[in-house]
Amino acid sequence: MRRRHLAHLFLMPAALLFVAPLVWMVLTAFMPDSDINTYPPKLWPEHFTTAGFTRIFTEDDYPLWLANTVIVAVAAVAGHVVLCSLAGYGFARLSFRGRGLTFGALMATIMVPTQVLMIPTFLLFKNMGLIDTLGAAIVPWLASAFGVFLMRQFFLSLPKELEEAATIDGCSRLGVFFRVVLPLARPALATLVVFTLLGAWNDLLWPLIAISSEDSYTLQLGLATFSGARHTEWSALMAGNVVAVLPLVAAFVLAQRHFVATMSFSGLKG
Repeated sequence: MRRRHLAHLFLMPAALLFVAPLVWMVLTAFMPDSDINTYPPKLWPEHFTTAGFTRIFTEDDYPLWLANTVIVAVAAVAGHVVLCSLAGYGFARLSFRGRGLTFGALMATIMVPTQVLMIPTFLLFKNMGLIDTLGAAIVPWLASAFGVFLMRQFFLSLPKELEEAATIDGCSRLGVFFRVVLPLARPALATLVVFTLLGAWNDLLWPLIAISSEDSYTLQLGLATFSGARHTEWSALMAGNVVAVLPLVAAFVLAQRHFVATMSFSGLKG
């Protein structure tokens, strides 16, 4: 008990340290430009204003950027849930020639820096006609090696007896997967959804290279237009960031209890 109190004594200041930038961002979103541009910077607005929020929703294409990001995020989450779970189950349960070599090659791609793949990916997408379209931001997020690895490791923790019992009852391989295995994998799927949502929602580098039309801008790409070399519209930028962060915070709060379960789930109850 004493160790737990000591841990909390250390974690509480650390938590405040991480929360402080988020709180400052929210307060800055309600500051007028006159307060934001003063030196030293003010930690509390003297006059609360919603001019930044009004600006992003009335004068800019922020709603369009937000809608594009939602489309990318939903497609990314759906692709990861379906493709990564199927691939992970195949590597965990199916026996086929070259399974170990194929899985090793897939895991090796995690060590390849993303920047190395930018030019080949751009040329590939150009030949496919996806450059400067929303599809350019969607396709790279349909699956990932990390997602396959996460689901495979979780499926390996499930006892095979559950699947064998379903097979004896007449379930096919896909029936076992969708009716028995996938419902038990909800903690791993929740974790995969959160990580995928974070990555797809906050992606800036690849859309910055592949998309130039404002109609196809994602949220992060659109927010970058508020910051220039000589002038930054801080109130609009912070207001846009506040709106952009809210779905991520909500997703984390809803799925945080599944993180530990993903690592410790045994497949047995009682």
